[in-house]
Amino acid sequence: MNAASLPRTPESRHRIFFQDCDQLGHLNNARYLDYFLNAREEHTLQHYALNLGQLAREQRAAWVITKHHISYLKPANHAEQVLIRTQLIHFDNSRLVVEMQMLDDAGLRLKSLLWSEMAYVSLTTGKRTEHTDAVMDMLEQLDVDDINYDPDGFDERTHELRRHFKQLRKAAGHEGDE
Repeated sequence: MNAASLPRTPESRHRIFFQDCDQLGHLNNARYLDYFLNAREEHTLQHYALNLGQLAREQRAAWVITKHHISYLKPANHAEQVLIRTQLIHFDNSRLVVEMQMLDDAGLRLKSLLWSEMAYVSLTTGKRTEHTDAVMDMLEQLDVDDINYDPDGFDERTHELRRHFKQLRKAAGHEGDE
């Protein structure tokens, strides 16, 4: 992979489907995970030519989610287009953390933020295993360095992003648009 050509924060648009909504027409809280994880799978395949199932078969190991941190900030409504951004914000020899942001279609309002922590697990033993050198090289290319990951810093990151998007809206002339 050529590091210069790989987007570290890929994004895609998704429509909120009726069957995924609650009685108020808001995306059901449990369904946010599906939208986020489906977007990340799409991003890895489209932007990195990385088929996670194929990689698991070849490496005899796969990433298993061990923890989610999620904030629901603004509702995602039925039929609305949302923008989902995903990025690798931390990794070590056997785990990684992916940050996923759901924004309004204009990319100016943060609706939800998710951190997914994952362990690399051997398909043979079912136990944590170390990334191969090739996987470590790939993760190094994709890691977003300018985010200071702290396992206890999720709330701080949420506040930081809310301030960032408020400034973007103000700069775009959407000051009173809360």
